[in-house]
Amino acid sequence: MKQRIFFLSILSVIVLASCQLKNEPEKIDRHSVIMRNNVLVEGFDSLASLSIGNGEFAFTTDLTGLQTFYTDYENGVPLGTQSNWGWHTNPNTEGYERSETLKYFEVEGRQVPYRHQLKDNQRAQAACDYFRENPHRLHLGMIGLVLTNSEGETARLEDIKQAKHHLDMWTGKISSSFEFDGQPVTVEVFCHQDQDQISARIESPLIAQGKLAVQWKFPFGVAENTHEGYDFDSPEKHESVLSEVASNQVLINRTMDNDQYQVAIAWKGSGAVTKTDDHQFVLQPGEQEVFVFNCLFAPEVGGTTLADFESTKTNNEQAWLNYWENGGMIDFSECTDPRAKELERRTILSQYLIKIQSTGSLPPAETGLTYNSWYGKYHLEMHWWHIAHFPQWNRENLIEKQLDYYNDLYAQALQTAQDQGYEGVRWQKMLGPDGENSPSSVGSYLIWQQPHIIWFAELMYQANPTEETLNKYKDLVFATADFMGDFPVWNDEKQQYDLAPPLIPAQEHWSRETTTNPPFELAYWYWGLTTARKWQDRLQLEANDQWENVRLKLAAPDQAEGVYLGIEGATESYTNMELMEDHPVVFGAYGILPAWDKLDPEVMRNTMHRIAERWDWPSTWGWDYPMAAMSAVRLGEPELALEFLLKDVQKNTYLKNGHNYQSERLRIYLPGNGGLLTTIGMMCAGYAGCETENPGFPKDGKWKVKWEDIKPVF
Repeated sequence: MKQRIFFLSILSVIVLASCQLKNEPEKIDRHSVIMRNNVLVEGFDSLASLSIGNGEFAFTTDLTGLQTFYTDYENGVPLGTQSNWGWHTNPNTEGYERSETLKYFEVEGRQVPYRHQLKDNQRAQAACDYFRENPHRLHLGMIGLVLTNSEGETARLEDIKQAKHHLDMWTGKISSSFEFDGQPVTVEVFCHQDQDQISARIESPLIAQGKLAVQWKFPFGVAENTHEGYDFDSPEKHESVLSEVASNQVLINRTMDNDQYQVAIAWKGSGAVTKTDDHQFVLQPGEQEVFVFNCLFAPEVGGTTLADFESTKTNNEQAWLNYWENGGMIDFSECTDPRAKELERRTILSQYLIKIQSTGSLPPAETGLTYNSWYGKYHLEMHWWHIAHFPQWNRENLIEKQLDYYNDLYAQALQTAQDQGYEGVRWQKMLGPDGENSPSSVGSYLIWQQPHIIWFAELMYQANPTEETLNKYKDLVFATADFMGDFPVWNDEKQQYDLAPPLIPAQEHWSRETTTNPPFELAYWYWGLTTARKWQDRLQLEANDQWENVRLKLAAPDQAEGVYLGIEGATESYTNMELMEDHPVVFGAYGILPAWDKLDPEVMRNTMHRIAERWDWPSTWGWDYPMAAMSAVRLGEPELALEFLLKDVQKNTYLKNGHNYQSERLRIYLPGNGGLLTTIGMMCAGYAGCETENPGFPKDGKWKVKWEDIKPVF
């Protein structure tokens, strides 16, 4: 009897353990998810260049694995070599002063200065152009193959046959294979994850035949807002000086105006570097079939040791394994809806692209480190779209350096607020590493970047809710809230605080002189001041009376006929087609942001459907579709969320390389990628107070979405 009871007990334990295992969610095979979304480009596609990078530096390649045919990609996604430290400033020969860019507006009886794109006179316009264009991000140099056929002719693009260009995201490797002049060529290239270096391995019979070499070409930095960001036609404007520093290693010193940087090149085996033109250098290997070189870019190389190819490869394999095995992951393989495969592709490629271009010490530009948009400068109002997903996907460590950068911007933001007569700090909009706000007839009047640092700080606190986190960010949070408490204007007639002119909301077509109380900015102001109050409570500080007064007496978003208007009084918001262009940012008030007692969810639902039916969707931008989807998720309409997120319009195109294409002018757009990740995270893990599993996906049996390590948003 005792023996029978013993065996029954053992059996019970086994059954219980089996049940527990069945109830545990199955771990995602992360390697399989990544590998099935790797990129293979067969043949030439100017929009399918592939990049490697480390967050501070990126290198974009053509079908040869390097940058051999860069001119053929100029009308697609150009081939860039860019960094967060590489900038060029044209000399200020005319002695322009920033004071020459100021335009004044009367606010509550005082004259408030704004850095504006003035066109009043020729000098003022020239001053504004100078400060918008400088500093501009620098293209550090092209590295390409020199291929010579049996007739002694240099290869053209059409001479490259059977080309396969491949990105392995699991290891951070780009590889290419092709035939030239009947001979095979294979190239592997990595970007070191801890220094701004590429390492390449080339194998071909052409090397031993003296028909394959590697070439460096250095351009002048251009201020023009061109896609390429380089000028190879002005050799007299810059210098490239070659020196040998060791066996198999040379140094190139680059100088343009007052800016300098260095390029170190090392190689394995026999070979030599020669200067073939003013800014052109060729590394000719010896008689071998495998050739390896390493190239480091730096403001000053100093004692930095170039890693060899194998070390760089190992460095990548370890760093990327750590990235993919830690933090959020999603798997759509068990979904039967035909849209699921594309949604997974966009999600995984966005995680890769954002990692290599948006995890450095500066906020990223819209086109990252690939090519220059807006002179390579970055936009703080877009910072949310680039990085808000990182803590949500449990990768908050990747944005700490960027948040620390707000401390560097603090003095100038404080000065802006003081010059305008406000308390606290007013954060910049369009800027470069000098921290100076660029003159703009639009950007200078935006305010929706103001609460971003409070949002980021709160994300960091939620990830690490300690006194250390509070003390690290409290000064930024409180100084930001000081401005937010001082900026609104008291409306004695309505007994409320207004967000009043001059301002331009995120839907930028509204006039700076007449815009009052845009809904998203109102809701974000309330959220920001409410969160700053929470930080005071956590630190056991007294509440700021001004913040509280403004927070509780902010105007409510204006509405008419059961929908929220674009701005206060704009009753034609959804009948006048000219007003239904650009960002439908009303969605942000109850999509990006959580519920607010002055915002009615049912009125928001009506607004959402009105916008869905009537908006001029081709005029929207890449982050608008994720924003609209977030609103649909919060309002409990997952099918509409998917329709928004996958809307079939040009600016919601995701290229073969994963980039969000906008237009001929803006061929890649990282805010779209970042916004997609934030939205996918919300569709899976939900938001504070949400009790629905996978709230962003229809419950029709077709969306068996698996995910790990993603947190709800606020």
